[in-house]
Amino acid sequence: MNGAGEPGTAGLEQSVELAVLDRSGFIESRHIGSAVVVDREGKVALSYGSPELPVYPRSCMKPFQALTVLEAGVELDPVQTVLATASHAATAAHVEVVRSILARAGLGEDALGCPPDWPGDSAARDAARVDPGHPSRVFMNCSGKHAAMLLACVENGWETSGYLDPEHPLQQRILATVEREIGEPVAHSGVDGCGAPVHAMSLVGLARGIGRLRRAESGPAKQLSDSILANGWAIDGPGRANTVVIERLGVVAKLGAEGVMVMATPDGASVAVKMLDGSLRAASLVALTLLARHGSLTAEEVEGMTAELELTVYGGSAAVGTIRVSPGL
Repeated sequence: MNGAGEPGTAGLEQSVELAVLDRSGFIESRHIGSAVVVDREGKVALSYGSPELPVYPRSCMKPFQALTVLEAGVELDPVQTVLATASHAATAAHVEVVRSILARAGLGEDALGCPPDWPGDSAARDAARVDPGHPSRVFMNCSGKHAAMLLACVENGWETSGYLDPEHPLQQRILATVEREIGEPVAHSGVDGCGAPVHAMSLVGLARGIGRLRRAESGPAKQLSDSILANGWAIDGPGRANTVVIERLGVVAKLGAEGVMVMATPDGASVAVKMLDGSLRAASLVALTLLARHGSLTAEEVEGMTAELELTVYGGSAAVGTIRVSPGL
C-alpha cells in the first residue's frame, strides 16, 4: 500500500538503488526499484528491494496473453506468434504481420481495440506522417496482441465487440492463465495503456512465470519461447533493446512500460525488474547484470552488450559518462 492506503507498487522505503547516471564523474540521477532472480526451480536466488510486493507488469504480461491465445486453439506461424506477444516498433514488416492476423480473422483495422498511434521506429514514423498522414491503430505497439486476441475470439465463437471487457470469455481465460503461470492470485486489476486488462502481481511471481515459459519442453509455451528466440526482430525492432538481447544472447527478453523488464536464460533462471521512476533506460543493464551475478550469463557477455544498450552519456558530441548499475547492487 502507498500514500493514504491506496493499492500500489513499493514505495521509496521498500526499494533500493539499482542504477545511476554518471555525468563527468558526478551522479546526476539515481534509479530506485526492486528486482529478483529465481532459479530453474522457481526459488528466489537474488532479491533486491521488495520483489514480493505487486506491480503492474504492463507489457511483460503479454507472453501470458499470447499463451492463452495459443491454448485456445489458434494456430499461428512463428512470426505471428511473436507479434502476439510483441511491443513492436511498427516497421513495415511488423505491420504486415499484424494485418495478416487480422485478415485471417476477416476483420479490418477498425476492429482493434488499441488506440491509434505513430510507429516507434523513426523511419517508419517519418513514412507514416506522409502516408497515411495520421496515427493508426495498427501502428500501436500492442496491435499484434490485439489482432491475436480478435482471431481467438473469431475461432472460438466469442463476440469480438467487447473483447477487452474483463468479463469477456477471452479475458477470463487470460486471468486464469496468469494466475496459473505466476503461481499466485493477482493482487489488483486495472486497464493497460492499450485498453486491455492488466493484472498486478509480485516480481517473484512474474519471474517464475517467464522462467516457466522459457523452460517449456512442449506445447504452446515452447512454441512461444522458440518463436521469440528465432525471431527477435519481431518482438521489438532492429537495434532495440529486447531484440538485441534475444539475438546476441539467446535470452527471452520482454519490456513493459513504467520500468518493468523480464528475462529468462537457457539454464532456466529468470529475472524481473521494476524501476520505481518508470524509466526503462537502465532496466536491461540491471537485468543482465543480475543474471550474470547468478551465473546464468558471463560478465563478458554482459560487458559485450553495453555498447548496444544506449548507456553512454554525452556532453555535446563527446562521451562524458554512462548509465551503470549501482555500486551496491
